[in-house]
Amino acid sequence: MALPDSEKVIQELNRRFAQPLPEFYSRRIIFWYDEDRDFEEKVQNGEIELADAKLIALNETNNFEVKKLLTHDDRTSNFCVHCPVNYPDEKNWLLPVQLYSEEFRADLVSIWLEEMGIENTANLRKTVKDYRPFFKTKAHRTKVANLNQKITAPVHLHKAVIAVLCGVKDTGPNLLIRTVLRAGTAQEQNGIYQSLVKYRADSVFWQMVAQVTGYREETPDLGRLSCHILMTAATRTMRMDNLVGLDGFISIPHQSYCYDFMSEWMHSDETQELYNIARETEDELRLSARFSQLPIEELVSTEIFPCIDECILKKLMTDIIDHTINVDVITQTVEQRRTMLWYERVQNFYEGVLEVAHMQQFYLDHAAGFHTVEPHKVWKEYTTDYYKMDTYYRLFHVAFGESLNSSNPLLDDLFKHVADSVEGLYANWYLDNLGSDWANAAADNLREYGRILEVPQQRDFYRTYVQNADTRVFVIISDAMRYEVAATLSEELRRETQSEVKLSSCEGIFPTVTKFGMTALLPHKELKAELKSNGVVVVLADGQPTDAPYRDGILKKANPASVALKYKELIKMKRAERSALVKGMEVVYIYHDKIDETSHTDEALVFDSCDDAISELKNMVRIIVNEFSGTRIYITSDHGFIYTYKPLTEDAKVDKTTSSADDIEVDRRYLITKKGAKPEYLLPVKFLDGTQYDAFAPIGNTRIKKKGGGLNFVHGGISLQEMVVPVIDYHYMRTDSVGYQKNKKKYDTKPVTLSLLSASRKISNMIFSLNFYQKEPVGANREAANYLLYFVDSEGKQVSDTQRVIANKTSDNNQDRTFRVSFNLKSMKYSNKESYYLVIADESGLQLPQREEFSIDIAFAVDDFDFFS
Repeated sequence: MALPDSEKVIQELNRRFAQPLPEFYSRRIIFWYDEDRDFEEKVQNGEIELADAKLIALNETNNFEVKKLLTHDDRTSNFCVHCPVNYPDEKNWLLPVQLYSEEFRADLVSIWLEEMGIENTANLRKTVKDYRPFFKTKAHRTKVANLNQKITAPVHLHKAVIAVLCGVKDTGPNLLIRTVLRAGTAQEQNGIYQSLVKYRADSVFWQMVAQVTGYREETPDLGRLSCHILMTAATRTMRMDNLVGLDGFISIPHQSYCYDFMSEWMHSDETQELYNIARETEDELRLSARFSQLPIEELVSTEIFPCIDECILKKLMTDIIDHTINVDVITQTVEQRRTMLWYERVQNFYEGVLEVAHMQQFYLDHAAGFHTVEPHKVWKEYTTDYYKMDTYYRLFHVAFGESLNSSNPLLDDLFKHVADSVEGLYANWYLDNLGSDWANAAADNLREYGRILEVPQQRDFYRTYVQNADTRVFVIISDAMRYEVAATLSEELRRETQSEVKLSSCEGIFPTVTKFGMTALLPHKELKAELKSNGVVVVLADGQPTDAPYRDGILKKANPASVALKYKELIKMKRAERSALVKGMEVVYIYHDKIDETSHTDEALVFDSCDDAISELKNMVRIIVNEFSGTRIYITSDHGFIYTYKPLTEDAKVDKTTSSADDIEVDRRYLITKKGAKPEYLLPVKFLDGTQYDAFAPIGNTRIKKKGGGLNFVHGGISLQEMVVPVIDYHYMRTDSVGYQKNKKKYDTKPVTLSLLSASRKISNMIFSLNFYQKEPVGANREAANYLLYFVDSEGKQVSDTQRVIANKTSDNNQDRTFRVSFNLKSMKYSNKESYYLVIADESGLQLPQREEFSIDIAFAVDDFDFFS
């Protein structure tokens, strides 16, 4: 426990008097200098008593009396003379005694300096006295002693006081100013700033601010300081021409410091307060209106102000609405902005706009339309290329849906207009044109055979993949998982697991609804539709009903070592319980229902449920591999679907034109009738190899007029989105398997690597750019990676800002996988004889950082600020 100040003095004086006397001395006299009179009252009140010495107190009039005592009346006792006053030499009767006596300084300032481990010099004593109210508090002195700086000059003490009041341990000006600003720009409500005022540290704070940032005003203000720092920093990445009229908030000589200050703050964990301050600055200086007048290329490199993202997005969205989309501008802009600080706050808007660019590029690539005549070739084109448009549309609406959950008044209405444009491109151009081409190409095959020749059939699934398998087979059937969703799933499985993944397709049985598709995937020789007395059509496999309760029995009839399970039940079980269910089984069917189930509750959430389905299916694969020791897994579906954000208008629906007495089953996308019915506007499809019924489907994206829901999410028809059923062949590669050992590099997933492309290794400007190259495209066993880029000196101290590269490019073209990155050196001295290093660090920390040696030869020296010493 720390001793009170007076007890410390008594302890130290007793120690001094107990020491052996110097040679030729018979007693000890110590003059205790206390110029600040810190202990005068305690001495006068007799609160200080010494063990082996007499204590006498000097005042303005008794110095001769004390001299007489020491030199005549008592020449044998030890004395401690308390000296709270100073006498000029000509009036100091005690001067001869002082010359041969010892000196002791135990004023509070001296005690405090010693307590804090600070040298007792005149300059430091004066500074401590200036902050006397601050240092009177024991906790303050303890915190000063524990700071991460050795205090040898007054400037160190100034920063120490501010640091303690800020509640931080480092005394760098950046951190001190940032901490004050984080507490709010309204000075009266800023608790930290008011503590600076209370302890008279505010004037020094503003001196520090002026020296490092260049902000000087007769009546300084935290709000105007923040405007000054942000605007000065912005000049590093924005031309002064664009900031005319704001010169009073800019100090070009302090540009480097202000940019470094902002860069450090933006890469900290304390950005919410910065966001608020940036917004205040935007409002104060009306920056949004100013930036709205600038072209995107003048804005895209500036990170500080959130309104820049809004200005950029408004321009991009307006171009989309006006049908003047520039795909390259969108992709390059999003690529550059996504590495910046405020991107996440408007990420959904950017990601949505990027998907529009992908859709526009698809449109440009297929502007001539879809004119393939042979249906199996259209099928191939869809499964290798066309399906991507469905993915772009889905991802756009996922982003659009997310934007509705976090309102941005400046962008919301524009984004809704963008959604209207997307609907026109997807529904009116893509679905209609591709649907018409497909219907024309497939009409004959569907009418004559009820299927597409030269395309694998869903009804052959069990016989093709399961019946003669040489190992245990797990089959996951995800209701309504269409081909493009399976394509995304297969890519993620390929990257995230040690496996060989193949994606193929088969033609879903018509009509493409659950009761037909699920039946087709079961073992059977014959499929038949039967109308029950209640007016419901049921599907039979070899005469047996195929509803969910009967599927396990049908599987067991084909192979007794089979079992049918439900994902929802399986996932809730304990590990031992579900393992027991599959023990000894050769065929395991797992029924998963996420997408179709969502469509029955809220059609608007169908695309979100696709993402959920992908996550759940990946989890099921992990369970099969890790808990069931499964290595061969097939993931398929009963049918696909069409989804459009806006319901079709009445003129996009067709009347079945048949008598209700002839109708067996009617839905939005198919019609089953008695033999001989001839609806005018529907395409005939041979039904189940010519049973007692006829079947028909609407052409393209149209729906059959029918009461009830189902105007956004539909299936049952003949569109490629409905009929193309995915089949994922997942083969887990065990580490000890021969196949894995032979092709280890093929199956091991690694992040893509980033390399420096620029040849020069010499830097001669404070601001410069370098080119980088993503060596491998994302895909197969290569996954995207985020890299942090910055420069350090030979001791590892960072000397530049930090830049981020998202290496996620999928193009096989090397030219498409390059990045140009701008760097800003910190405001400091550089030696052209020293080595500096570019660091390329994997943000996840899983890879060793790369280092590239550079030299820095800057033609001018940067001034040293006192507050950096």
